[in-house]
Amino acid sequence: MKISYNWLKQFIQTDKTPQELSLVLTNIGLEVESLETVQPVAGGLEGLVIGHVLSCVQHPNADRLRVTTVDVGAAEALQIVCGAPNVAQGQKVVVATVGTTVYPNEGEPFKINKSKIRGEVSEGMICAEDEIGLGVSHDGIMVLPEDTVVGTTAKAYFNLEDDYLFEIGLTPNRADAASHLGVARDLAAYFRTELQMPDIASFKTANENLVIEVKVEDTAACPRYSSVSITGVTVKSSPDWLQDKLKVIGIRPINNIVDITNYVLHDLGAPLHAFDADKIKGGKVLVKKCAEGTPFVTLDGVERKLGAEDLMICNAEAPMCIAGVFGGIQSGVSETTTNIFLESAYFNSVSVRKTSKRHGLKTDASFRFERGTDPDMTVVALKRAALLIQELAGGVISSQVSDIYPEPVNPFEVSVTYANINKLIGANIPDAEIKAIIMALGIDVVSETTEGLELKVPSFKVDVTRECDVTEEVLRIYGYNNIEIPSKINASLSYSNKPDREQTQHVIADMLTANGYLEIWCNSLTKGSYSKNPEEAVQILNPLSSDLNVMRQELLMPALESVAYNLNRKSADIKFYEFGKTYHLIGGKYVERPRLLIVLSGSVQSEQWNHKPAQVSFYNLKAAVDAVIGRLGISNYQSEELKDENFAYGLKYFRGDKTIVSFGAATAADKKKADIDKDVYYADFDWALLLDIVRKNKIVNREVPKYPAVRRDLSMLVDTTVTFDELKTIAFKTEKKLVKNVQVFDVYVGDKLPAGKKSYALNFTLQDEEQTLTDKQIDAVMQKIIHNLAQTAKAEIRK
Repeated sequence: MKISYNWLKQFIQTDKTPQELSLVLTNIGLEVESLETVQPVAGGLEGLVIGHVLSCVQHPNADRLRVTTVDVGAAEALQIVCGAPNVAQGQKVVVATVGTTVYPNEGEPFKINKSKIRGEVSEGMICAEDEIGLGVSHDGIMVLPEDTVVGTTAKAYFNLEDDYLFEIGLTPNRADAASHLGVARDLAAYFRTELQMPDIASFKTANENLVIEVKVEDTAACPRYSSVSITGVTVKSSPDWLQDKLKVIGIRPINNIVDITNYVLHDLGAPLHAFDADKIKGGKVLVKKCAEGTPFVTLDGVERKLGAEDLMICNAEAPMCIAGVFGGIQSGVSETTTNIFLESAYFNSVSVRKTSKRHGLKTDASFRFERGTDPDMTVVALKRAALLIQELAGGVISSQVSDIYPEPVNPFEVSVTYANINKLIGANIPDAEIKAIIMALGIDVVSETTEGLELKVPSFKVDVTRECDVTEEVLRIYGYNNIEIPSKINASLSYSNKPDREQTQHVIADMLTANGYLEIWCNSLTKGSYSKNPEEAVQILNPLSSDLNVMRQELLMPALESVAYNLNRKSADIKFYEFGKTYHLIGGKYVERPRLLIVLSGSVQSEQWNHKPAQVSFYNLKAAVDAVIGRLGISNYQSEELKDENFAYGLKYFRGDKTIVSFGAATAADKKKADIDKDVYYADFDWALLLDIVRKNKIVNREVPKYPAVRRDLSMLVDTTVTFDELKTIAFKTEKKLVKNVQVFDVYVGDKLPAGKKSYALNFTLQDEEQTLTDKQIDAVMQKIIHNLAQTAKAEIRK
């Protein structure tokens, strides 16, 4: 949200600099994300001065040029060549001197240099209004009144004042601060100064020549609707001061009527809408919902189909405006408008939010209505705008204020105690200071006791409904930085279940990070089209968009979107991991499942001069999976080949009927959804199951073996269907005590072997923890292993 420093000073008197106010705003909960100097006119008219044309003669070498001498208050007059048809001796003009950068309405800025034009020296430029951003006319140079003082800077003459723009990161609960009045209200409370509200006492009805009947059919969606009519207005450009106010906060001026409604919106936080009263058919305004599918063309020229829940502002025949969101193209103010119907309403925030999202329309009005506007501000804003229209567009107020408000919104009644406020804040703030802050914020004190206060919270503070909310308000104004950090810290022993979930997660995260993996955090909301079990999908009732309409059922697809994002930006070597949850609707109950995902793609290592790049493979992923399993101390599990639609191929580790991890290559279908054409490997861990296994693990301390280990190698032929895991299992079953490890160091499949056969080369590590193994013992064990491999796996030992 953009807030102007000079605009703020219309509400509060302060000598604080913009930089000082920036710190104050951040400290009271309105975080200033940026502060910049802005100028209502590009360049701020720097280097432009008022000059007096002393002479003006025909250029000797050009029919359309004049050679002038201009007094700009310097020691010597300047000779300037000018092509404007209206330049003449004796005029007071705006001059851009040498070295000045000029910012025209169209085209790039340019610097004024001393030059020769058709042989005559020119030491500046006499300016037209469009050449310096002060208007749109290019018929000739600007001619100023005769009494204008020569040498005055153009900035001073046109009363241009530099402004400062605060960019405030407004949190959704702070709807009360979505205007200059709201921000000023907080500053006034902080500085304990008076808030200067706009004067609307002069508002009065001149006649009742344009009374438009208003009927609100849906008071739940529109609890309050205020309006007034104004006749005889002239639609034209706004005066400079109003245009400058809007330009500073990034609003493009349109005409005086529309600019006034925008001004009051950002001034008081109350959205308004002006209708051309002559286009209101039947002389009636109906606030109602239309039939599903009703076509409606909005101000941007787009035809939209209305929903049955969209609240509309209609005339007797057709809708004119989407309430609280966007106006219609047929009923808006134009250059021919002479009569105005001005609306100021309080719409239900949920209704506006749903309509805004349904049509994909985000406007300044919907931004405020969605968060909750002040129902008590409608008439004030209406009168403020009506007076400005009278001042800037002429016309007279031609109806009484119509204010339909069947069920007034009452202030929230809240009880607070000083003890609870101090306890929650963690400080001892004097009772008088707490009361003063509460009153400075505009909260009424109904009654007071020695223990606390009975309060009525005004309607503009939509988020203050409980004692803890009032406490937060007190803390904001008192100052977070004024709460001292205690010098004494109390601690107590507490029992916690093992393993520590956070600590275990940090251990694995640290290990993966140390091995070059990057942690990603993907959105828990994703596309419904990604759901492979739609019946278990957790649907979002009011989705932000069709791309975020369900909770994710797996971590893979959002991660693949991250992979695609990186690949599209030439970051091809992917090593990601994510700890997250998946969400399911099973048997009418919502289930959350903690998962760990590892994703690999691209090269194993970045390109180096001394080795060729190698692409990641399934075995790089398996190494990462084994590292995670090993780091958690899990050893007793089985493995088998995956038969899962979520993987092109892969393995799974499991215990009983529970899968610890599934890992392998992503399917072509999943990669296509994310628009990826490279190999991607991923592992999906059941993190909850891993933690449960770790919890049951017993830590056993062992001495470093005193006796040496020995290694024996075997090469064998086996059927292609036999896996290394099967051979490893046979070895351990043969000799549980002495066989410590079995590894494969070579695999060969080719035409030099019999059909249906492959060659494995295994090494066996044997060790006795009580004595040194003899050759006789080693040979006996190896013979048993050879026998069992031949019997069980039909292995042929190669010699």
